[in-house]
Amino acid sequence: MDLFTMRNRDYRRQWTYRWIILLFAFVVCFWKTAAAQIRYSIPEELNHGSLVGNIAKDLGLDINTLADRRFRIVSGTKQQLLQVNQKTGVLFVNHNIDREKLCDRNNNCLLNIKTVIENPLEIHYVGVEILDINDNSPSFPEKETSLEIAELTQQGARFPLEAAHDADVGTNSLSFYQLSQNEHFELEVKDRGEDNKIPILILQKPLDRERNPEHNLLLTAFDGGNPARFGTLNITVTVLDINDNAPVFDKEVYSVTLQENAPVGTFVVKVNAIDLDDGFNGVVDYSFGNTLRSKVSELFVLDSNTGEIKVKGLIDFEEKESYEIDVQATDKGHSPLTVHCNVVVQIQDVNDNTPEIEVTSLSSLISEDAKPGTVIALISVTDLDSDINGRMFCTLSENILFELKPSFQENVYSLITKAHLDREISSQYNITITAQDLGHPSLSSFKTITVKVSDINDNSPSFTQDSYTFYVLENNAPGGSIFSVSAFDLDQNENARVSYYVKAGDVLGKPVSTLLSINSDNGNVYAIRSFDFEELKNFKFQVLAKDSGVPPLSSNVIVSVYILDQNDNAPVILSPLSKDGSAEAVETIPRNVKAGYLVTKVRAHDADIGYNAWLSFSLQQATDPTLFGLERNTGAIRTLRPITETDATEHKLIIVVKDNGNYSLSTTATIRITTVENTEAFAFSDFKSNTKEQEGNNLTFYLIVTLGSISSLFVVSIITLIAIQCHRPRDYISTKYSRDTDYAEVSGNGSLCHSYQYRAAEKHFMFVGPAMNIGSASGVGSNRNTLVLSENGMIASGELD
Repeated sequence: MDLFTMRNRDYRRQWTYRWIILLFAFVVCFWKTAAAQIRYSIPEELNHGSLVGNIAKDLGLDINTLADRRFRIVSGTKQQLLQVNQKTGVLFVNHNIDREKLCDRNNNCLLNIKTVIENPLEIHYVGVEILDINDNSPSFPEKETSLEIAELTQQGARFPLEAAHDADVGTNSLSFYQLSQNEHFELEVKDRGEDNKIPILILQKPLDRERNPEHNLLLTAFDGGNPARFGTLNITVTVLDINDNAPVFDKEVYSVTLQENAPVGTFVVKVNAIDLDDGFNGVVDYSFGNTLRSKVSELFVLDSNTGEIKVKGLIDFEEKESYEIDVQATDKGHSPLTVHCNVVVQIQDVNDNTPEIEVTSLSSLISEDAKPGTVIALISVTDLDSDINGRMFCTLSENILFELKPSFQENVYSLITKAHLDREISSQYNITITAQDLGHPSLSSFKTITVKVSDINDNSPSFTQDSYTFYVLENNAPGGSIFSVSAFDLDQNENARVSYYVKAGDVLGKPVSTLLSINSDNGNVYAIRSFDFEELKNFKFQVLAKDSGVPPLSSNVIVSVYILDQNDNAPVILSPLSKDGSAEAVETIPRNVKAGYLVTKVRAHDADIGYNAWLSFSLQQATDPTLFGLERNTGAIRTLRPITETDATEHKLIIVVKDNGNYSLSTTATIRITTVENTEAFAFSDFKSNTKEQEGNNLTFYLIVTLGSISSLFVVSIITLIAIQCHRPRDYISTKYSRDTDYAEVSGNGSLCHSYQYRAAEKHFMFVGPAMNIGSASGVGSNRNTLVLSENGMIASGELD
């Protein structure tokens, strides 16, 4: 290919590029025209009120209607910089426009504003281009700068300088640099784009500090404006001496001892290095070596001027026993020289750690039948200190049931039982282990272990009383609860769950199970049948209390039951009786008897006891009430006056015999009395009367003797009971009668000759001696000599004075 062809091709290529550029410019201009209906160009820094253009005229608007149609600017970037006159339609500068503040260093700086006209609504867009003027000079960040260059620096060394800056754009921006005349340096500019031209000094000739220690240069930056603006930079070049001597330490290795927990600021050691050079070449700067671990830098601090090392953080012997610190000494020459030394810091231990107690293999639950020597837990004790500070001994709290047994391994112990355990005495033990070291001052720690004792069935049920005595009214309802026994077991859970049973036995030849039954869960005793005092007055049986342990344990208690009498038997006439056994008799008496003559005596019996059997006699009906009288207590029938001729020969008497129960029962007897006048009848009657009177006198005598004996026995019993009560401790009495309140004993065989009698009245039983009557007995509301019965158990509470 010849030279002509090559030039022709280059020429066509250049035209192609020019057409592309023109087409691109056309597109840009067309786009801008479409974006803005009107476009103006104004330079920056115009004064306020400077004319930009007449928008109304350029848009062909009627100036006279602008105010009525509210012609205004409604949008646009920084629209406060421009404003429109509604009367003339002129767009003018409202504020000073600084292109550098508005668009920074952008080549194109355009303000787009939008105008609005109403009635009818019209919107027009206006573009205002802000043109740059050369109003800024190039400037350096600093007015002066200095360089330090060592002598004998090789030729061609490059030293970049700070670039100048010009806020203008285009041709008004930074254009070139100029360096003042000198024999050692020349200037090179590295262009990194517009306004980013970096000046570089290049050393052309080696420097000689002894010939000229300092060089002053002037660098000037020019822009491309017309006229051009410029800025200057004063450069001072200092020639440095050659650093040919390195610092030397006094020692290669510094050894020091430091106690742990030393306070911050504590002096450790001082390193020292000497440099034989002059000036900065002989000034030494100390620092930690590059190989220094960060942990060491947290613990120690080095004074760069004096070489003193001091404590900065917490020194802990248990974390590290020694530290090796690399220290370097560097002179301050332009080409600094450095030497190293080692500082070895040995840490001394102090007693600053308390022993730590660790419990392993803890058996928190142990059976109370565990044998002495049973291992409960393994105890290990550690102390992070060393030597004497790390030696320890362990002790237990004052507890004779446990001990620590040392193991073959140091500081390891076994916690074992020392004696037999009893859950009923203590169900839980809090064992405090104390570990103490031998340091000075000594440190100790504590740990508490809780050991619970599990139950075994080693306790039999215990009844609340040694024996029980209960009183039950006869004629009770079958199936009802009459009393209750209670037992407790010191064990727990199943071992303490008590069941109650009635042991086999006989009462009046019959099994006790035919009379009573017991609730095995709560000890309530129920009557299977109704009791009859006249049949059964008292009996005893045993109750068995058995727990649910394996094997079960049991205990017995004797229960004494006394049947209390009720007035359920009416009096029975014993005499006089007719031959057929009916309570109707015929008596014959002479007509010539005197007043007070004993006709006959009504005798009766009541199967009850006490007041229920205390009988009284009354005359319910008589043919002639004025002739015969009846003694209330003895039942003797006597004449009240002599019999006259006008009296009838046959008289009928109806006698009522009544007991003294609360609900009195009675029976009647009919006696027919016939009066005769013959001598035989009279003799027979007189003999019979004498015989009856003699028998009555004898019976009265025996009755008086019996009642006297009973009264004496009653008084002796009361005195004995009082003496026992006074002799017995108060706590025993309160314990005995707290469970069986209202306690008393009653004995008797159902006849009038009992040791004492009682009367039932509203669940109170009043003691009444043989010589007492109903009226002299204690009232229902009194507890004196009174046996009080509860609803279920009929438990007596006799308070005896």
